[in-house]
Amino acid sequence: MITALAAAKAYASQGAMSVGSIGGGTTAAKGMDFGDLLKSAMTDVAQTSKAAEMKVAQQVAGKAELIDVVTAISSAEASLETVMAVRDQVISAYQEIMRMPI
Repeated sequence: MITALAAAKAYASQGAMSVGSIGGGTTAAKGMDFGDLLKSAMTDVAQTSKAAEMKVAQQVAGKAELIDVVTAISSAEASLETVMAVRDQVISAYQEIMRMPI
């Protein structure tokens, strides 16, 4: 099972974790805000899922090797687990904020 820290490290190694500022302000040339980060992650998950589906269809048609299918499915699974780990951490942070006294 992938942990949140492992997911964040994996996502950071892809170069998508260069956050310039969170919640507005000016962003650095290479940075992005939190909303753009989430949008990018969701787009990546959708693309890897579609690529995996295409590889499965190619395998069924006899046009792709089994190892390519397994690799594509594994990549899609890793992307989805990363997004789920981030979602879990956001929900946990929200719940913690809601427990804070005002």
